[in-house]
Amino acid sequence: MPSEVITMNRPVQFSPLAGARTTVEGSLAYMSGFGNSFETEALPNALPVGRNSPQKCNYGLYAEQLSGSPFTAPRSTNERSWLYRIQPGVKHQARYRKVSGGLIRTAPNREESTLPIGQMRWMPVPIPGEKLTFLTGLRTMTTAGDAEGQAGMAAHIALVTASMTDEYFFNADGELMIVAQQGRLRFATEFGVIEIEPGEICVIPRGIIFRCELVDGPARAYVCENYGGAFTLPERGPIGANCLANARDFLTPAASYEDKPGKALLHVKWCGEMFATELEASPLDVVAWHGNYYPYKYDLRRFSPVGAISYDHPDPSIFTVLTSPSGEVGTANIDFVIFPERWMVAENTFRPPWYHRNIMSEFMGLIYGVYDAKPEGFVPGGASLHNMMLPHGPDTPAFEQASNEPMLPKKLTGTMAFMWETRLPQRLTKFASKDAPIDQSYLGCWSGLKRRFDPSTPEPQW
Repeated sequence: MPSEVITMNRPVQFSPLAGARTTVEGSLAYMSGFGNSFETEALPNALPVGRNSPQKCNYGLYAEQLSGSPFTAPRSTNERSWLYRIQPGVKHQARYRKVSGGLIRTAPNREESTLPIGQMRWMPVPIPGEKLTFLTGLRTMTTAGDAEGQAGMAAHIALVTASMTDEYFFNADGELMIVAQQGRLRFATEFGVIEIEPGEICVIPRGIIFRCELVDGPARAYVCENYGGAFTLPERGPIGANCLANARDFLTPAASYEDKPGKALLHVKWCGEMFATELEASPLDVVAWHGNYYPYKYDLRRFSPVGAISYDHPDPSIFTVLTSPSGEVGTANIDFVIFPERWMVAENTFRPPWYHRNIMSEFMGLIYGVYDAKPEGFVPGGASLHNMMLPHGPDTPAFEQASNEPMLPKKLTGTMAFMWETRLPQRLTKFASKDAPIDQSYLGCWSGLKRRFDPSTPEPQW
C-alpha cells in the first residue's frame, strides 16, 4: 500500500518519553533535556514496545541502530539510538566516488599557510552572490589535532545562499556545532527538523544525515567540527546544582520523515576526504526513534551566567556552555565558551578579561553587538585567533575605559560573543591566510598602551 508523503516542514505527531517537556516552534516540535533517552514517533505505534528489534516492525519498517560510541563504553558515556525507517541505511547508497571537498580542510593540515605565528583577526567573510549550499559554502579557517586520531577540531565559516535540494550530507570525522550569525537555517535530519537563528546553536553528531535549507534569505554561520569526545555539559563544581547552561533548555526534534522517492545525492566526509553516492530516495525516512544519540539545539540567550560579586574578574571557564572532554581531567579537547549579556559589579577591579597567555588556543567569533574587551575593530561576523602562549587581552580603548570608569553596577547588553578553545594549536588554512579578509591593523589595537612605570612612587600613574 503506498505511503503518504509526510514532509519535514509540516507538523508531526509524536510520543515523547513520559515526563519530558515538549515545545512547539511554528510547525516544529521539540523535546527538552540534555543527554536524555527520548522516544518519539511520527505514526502511532511505530515504536516497538519492550524490545528494540522485533521480528517484524509495524508499518513494514526496518530497525537500525546508530552508535555514537563503542558498544562497551560505560553507561554514562554510551550513546546509541534505534531508528525505525522505511529503508535501511544500506539501501541509501550505491558505490561511492571521490569528489572535491572545495575549501574544506581537515587536521592534520600543516602545509597551507606560510604566515608566521601571531595574533590574528578577520573581518566578516562576505556572503557572495553565487549559489552556495551549506556544504559548498564551508570555508575552513583553522585545524587542530588529528581527525583520524579523534582529537582536535576545525573552525569553519559557512556562507549559505541556496538550500540543499535532493542533496544530503553526513560527517564521519566529527560532530558539527553550527553557530548562526546572520539569517536562519533549517536542518532536516534523520531525527527530525531543527531551525536556528542568530543567538542559537545546533549540534549534529557524527554520522547523522541532514539537509540544510535557508529560511529567510542568505545566511552566515560559524561551524566547529569536533573530532574528539562528544560535547557535553561541563561540571559545575563549587557553583553547585544551578546556573550556566541548564539541561532543560536543550531541545531535540520530534520524529518526522520523508517518504520521497527520486534521484538524490549523498555527500560523506570521511578521514578528511569527500565522497558522494547516488540515492534512489530521501534518506530522511525515519518514522520513529528512541535513544540518547541525536541532534539538538540551544538558545544561548538562556545561559545563566555567574560572576564576581566582590572583586576580580573570574576565569572565562565560568562561561562554558559545552565541553568536549580529552580524557585528561580539567583539560578539554574543546570548550565552547560564550560572553553574553550580564551585570558587571566587581569593586576596585579591572572588569574586562585580563591580559594573559594561555596553553589553550582560542578561536573567537562575534555573533552580534560589541565585545567589551575589543570595542573597536572586532565586528559581528568577524573572527580572531590567539594561539597557545601568545599574549592577548583588552585593546587600548577597553583598557582606558575600564581603568577609569566609576565602580558602579553596569550591565552589558545586546552582545553575544563566543570562543572555541582547545588544548591543541590551531593551524591556519590557505583560505584563512590568503583569501579571508585579514585585519592587518589588529596588532595596532595594543599600540596605544602607555608605559606607566615609575619606581619613585607606588601610586598608580594616570
